[in-house]
Amino acid sequence: QVQLVESGGGLVQAGDSLRLSCAASGRTFSSYAMGWFRQAPGKEREFVAAVSATGIITKYTDSAKDRFTISRDNAKNTVYLQMNGLKPEDTAIYLCARSRTPTGVTGPYDYWGQGTQVTVSS
Repeated sequence: QVQLVESGGGLVQAGDSLRLSCAASGRTFSSYAMGWFRQAPGKEREFVAAVSATGIITKYTDSAKDRFTISRDNAKNTVYLQMNGLKPEDTAIYLCARSRTPTGVTGPYDYWGQGTQVTVSS
């Protein structure tokens, strides 16, 4: 029913910036909170950031709070993750996901994209 496609990942140096995009299918994108997660090799998936359906409420993990910004453009069915001051520890596959409710920035999430690779070299 719902398709999520991430893009914008790549290989960058420490201190660089990247802007990830997640394009969603369907006409009800604006009705759901959206989140970004990441998974590094050998590690569990971890929460990065989330935004409510209206874009007013946001939530970040501590490591991303001062460097990353999540936003959305409901007219384009797209959610973004602006990442500044990237560090090697940010290296991971980044996935976007759809929450089950308009304000559910803490989840649960029911649809997931395939992910886009972010690699930060030192």
